[in-house]
Amino acid sequence: MTKKFIVENIKTLLYALIIAIFIRSILIQPFYIPSSSMESTLLVGDRLFVTKFSYGYSKHSFPFSPAIFDGRILYKLPKRGDIVVFKTPADNRTDYIKRLIGLPGDIIQFIDGNLYLNGNQILKTIKSKNEILYCGNSKIKVTTFIEKLPGGKIYTASYRNDYSYKNSDKFIVPDEHFFFLGDNRDCSKDSRFLSEVGYVHKDNLVGKAQILFFSSDAKIGSIFKIWQWDKIMRFKRFFKKI
Repeated sequence: MTKKFIVENIKTLLYALIIAIFIRSILIQPFYIPSSSMESTLLVGDRLFVTKFSYGYSKHSFPFSPAIFDGRILYKLPKRGDIVVFKTPADNRTDYIKRLIGLPGDIIQFIDGNLYLNGNQILKTIKSKNEILYCGNSKIKVTTFIEKLPGGKIYTASYRNDYSYKNSDKFIVPDEHFFFLGDNRDCSKDSRFLSEVGYVHKDNLVGKAQILFFSSDAKIGSIFKIWQWDKIMRFKRFFKKI
């Protein structure tokens, strides 16, 4: 009886593991936000669901990126403005999350602090001045703008008041690659930094950020300190569509 009980429990655990791997690989995977590069859209301590099927599947859709097939199957072209999780090209292992700005063939450039796409300035209007955001453990003053991409996608992007990424060469996005930026523009390692991130190949896409399901402020304290939940837990961010 004891042996049968153990065997049945092992089988149940194996089935549960297989189902969990299937869900994480094919359908939805939870991700944690560890950095401030996407503030104030995404905050450190946010947990979100990423749909793996949004852009089709590559080896990076699966745990540990097994070389089970080449290329990408059931591929769907991402849209400008999507918030995307991808494996950074520097090591094909680390997960980054950024906003998609440039599609294959696009030309991106910063001129006097303004973002240009294919020779046209991205429309932006001021949302707030002297807003405080984090950059690592430091606090910075930023001006936050509402930007609108071709196609109609609207989002917020923040630029540091005392220093900002002003001018750049032209970034010409290669075929089958994408160009990403963080919404916290002066606190983000993204496609502007070619040796660290650069252009991201379509096979490196992991999935599309869809829903923010949980959020807590680790700078204040641990979620296990129930008596501080009114300060630690960001209840208004629970189950928020991204």
